[in-house]
Amino acid sequence: MNKLNIAAVDLGASSGRVMLATYDTQTQEISLKEIHRFKNQFISQQGSDCWDLNYLEEEILKGLHKILNCGEELHSIGIDSWGVDYVLLDHNGKVIAPTYAYRDHRTDGVMLQVQNELTKGKIYQKTGIQFLTFNTLYQLKAMVDENPEYLSQVKDFVMIPDYLNYRLTGVINREYTNATTTQLVNVNTDSWDTALLDYLGLPASWFGRIRHPGIEIGLWKNDIPVMSVASHDTASAVISVPLLDENAAYLCSGTWSLMGLDTLTPCANEVAMNLNITNEGGIDGHYRVLKNIMGLWLFNRLCAEREISNIPQLVAQTAKEPGFTSLINPNAECFLNPKSMVEAIQQYCQQHNQPIPETTPQLARCIFDSLAMLYRKTVLELSTLQGKPISALHIVGGGSQNEFLNQLCADLCEVDVYAGPIEASVLGNIGCQLMALDQINDANEFRELVVKNFPLKHFKNQPHFMLDPTIQEKWNVFCALN
Repeated sequence: MNKLNIAAVDLGASSGRVMLATYDTQTQEISLKEIHRFKNQFISQQGSDCWDLNYLEEEILKGLHKILNCGEELHSIGIDSWGVDYVLLDHNGKVIAPTYAYRDHRTDGVMLQVQNELTKGKIYQKTGIQFLTFNTLYQLKAMVDENPEYLSQVKDFVMIPDYLNYRLTGVINREYTNATTTQLVNVNTDSWDTALLDYLGLPASWFGRIRHPGIEIGLWKNDIPVMSVASHDTASAVISVPLLDENAAYLCSGTWSLMGLDTLTPCANEVAMNLNITNEGGIDGHYRVLKNIMGLWLFNRLCAEREISNIPQLVAQTAKEPGFTSLINPNAECFLNPKSMVEAIQQYCQQHNQPIPETTPQLARCIFDSLAMLYRKTVLELSTLQGKPISALHIVGGGSQNEFLNQLCADLCEVDVYAGPIEASVLGNIGCQLMALDQINDANEFRELVVKNFPLKHFKNQPHFMLDPTIQEKWNVFCALN
């Protein structure tokens, strides 16, 4: 067989798409075609922000049927999505409770409660996962306390991509990379931590056996294999990052910015805990030692509020604004899911005695400057953890198209930036399927294919940039906000 047709379903918090990849087994060329794109957004259920699972399933099926209706033979399917959110199933495989979205406010204050009861050090020692208010651990704690009536009905706990795979195949599979985002998996054993489950009062039988990606889960339409890929979208994205060397870092830039290292061992010591570094599962026995940064969520919300459709034009206007006039901490809780992102930014600047950005380019400049500052802070933290300077930064995902932010990042982080591929999560999804189909051996081999098929763009850092006293002053201002 000279050509393989592979469907990659890539779900994000604001959109989803079904992509068709054609892989030429002779030339090793990969071509991508977007078959179906659809919006994804919260729905309101019982006063909470939730996901519409039926809608997501319908849209995935639309995309897959479009491929078949074109007369294409489909050789495999894989699904990846965001992390932490889950589905509860009864004994008949039916969804029991609302599928809450991680930005829902029901977990407000829960993380602090759990930390007080278990201690922060004990949780981190077990899981190596960063402390975020929406981690599954705190979502389940909120459910146990507020909706104990669900407990007697549940048979299976599954993550969202595992649920969608189940709907395609009738087989339940717990995929490793997404499971690790829950803060319920023991970083030393790669299995569910029974002490944490006991703390929640939840039976281990709900959670089942965790399995690593790269296997066939089952069949769709009786003959098309559905593969277990690295179903956390960041895990998939990292598979496609063509790292320059072992000291290089990656930045998966999208709604979230995930910056980290690809390592063979986790880093779950006290220094990493205090820096709020996470150790999520990768493939080939690797770990994603990384940090969550709020990312382009702030910019996307700004564009939605101000009804901006021409993004490149806005970025060009933003580049002409004076730099570093106002700075925010993008990871501040007030930016997680505010009613108005514009008002949240303006109120933050007012509270910290900074000029208040009014125009859309001023607001965008505030966001980009602050993100780049946070990228610098994270690069320095990762350098401390690995004991060596970061040699280069690879930016992948949709945000890698923002050349203004890429250059700002290179200058502030004082490293060269390599941008691309744009379709990082999709490509990593495809890479896992190629491994499951015995076409390639591992992530390193796939990264060589990525470089061959998808050229990168190089942004050189300006060595004099951080020597500017004004920039140093602004850096000190930013550090005081974090």
